Amino acid sequence: MRQDPAIRFAHALPSWRTARRLVLAGVILLLAACSSTPHRREATFKDSHSSLADLPARAPSTANVGTANDVLFRAIALVGTPYRWGGNTPAGGFDCSGLVDYIYRNAADLLLPHSSREMAAMNGEKVRQMTDLASGDLVFFGGSGGVSHVGVYVGKGRFVHAPNSGGTVRLDDIDGPYWRDHFIYGKRLLD
Repeated sequence: MRQDPAIRFAHALPSWRTARRLVLAGVILLLAACSSTPHRREATFKDSHSSLADLPARAPSTANVGTANDVLFRAIALVGTPYRWGGNTPAGGFDCSGLVDYIYRNAADLLLPHSSREMAAMNGEKVRQMTDLASGDLVFFGGSGGVSHVGVYVGKGRFVHAPNSGGTVRLDDIDGPYWRDHFIYGKRLLD
């Protein structure tokens, strides 16, 4: 006995409950596929644990307070930008010297070398004590081999820098365990 093709087709259809589940799963997958992930990570600012946080804020000089503020705001705005060795733009990422050059080029119209050692050799007042740093000062770190890292001091015991491959531009306490032990000096370019 032959079965009617319409009856065979009706038995092959899923139940309404199954059909609703499949449609719901399809909608969820479609929404997930259409969502976008941000290009940059959102900046997260942890509370400062710096012993310098309670010191009064310093600016390099009365004449340069506006420029120092521009440096500070540009530096903080770049927190979360990806690290890239040799990088010097927000779109392409930054290494430490590329970050500092970008900030100073855009905030103070100063072109800096793309090397932390060459930046350290530039003219400018050396600031030997962390307690004497002012917003906008360059801060240099290293070891027995000399200068190997640079960042921008933003006040209250914090500095912005591009620390390492695979990371992002960060805001850190300058007197944290690692940075305190590797601090060489600051350099004031805005006086």
